[in-house]
Amino acid sequence: MSKTIHQGRNIKRFREMLGVKQEALAWELGEDWSQKRVSLLEQKEEIEQSILEQVAKILKIPAEAIKTFDEQSAVNIIASTVNNHDQSASVFYNAVINPVEKWFEALEENKKLYERLLQSEREKVELLQKVLDRN
Repeated sequence: MSKTIHQGRNIKRFREMLGVKQEALAWELGEDWSQKRVSLLEQKEEIEQSILEQVAKILKIPAEAIKTFDEQSAVNIIASTVNNHDQSASVFYNAVINPVEKWFEALEENKKLYERLLQSEREKVELLQKVLDRN
């Protein structure tokens, strides 16, 4: 029995874990995107491959993670490591990801993203000011 993975919900989970707002993701996806469109995307069970790859690139995670992440499987792995300490060593033995380092990288990326958003807002204000000054 194959369980269906809700890709939109996975995008939301990863986005929230990384501290990225829907507005920021929409901004990174391009001018055709809005917070509302990202919200609708996160409600879709299946996402078209090109969009999925764009989102994965922005969030700096493998597209495969969005396509295959299953909360129940993660819970089962955690439960089995808690119940069987010998097995926990084998489950986590090959882990080369430093979560603190990844967290700092995500924070730095968020900082850069917010700086770009702030710069964009400043440019909009300047343009509006120029239009107002002409009138």
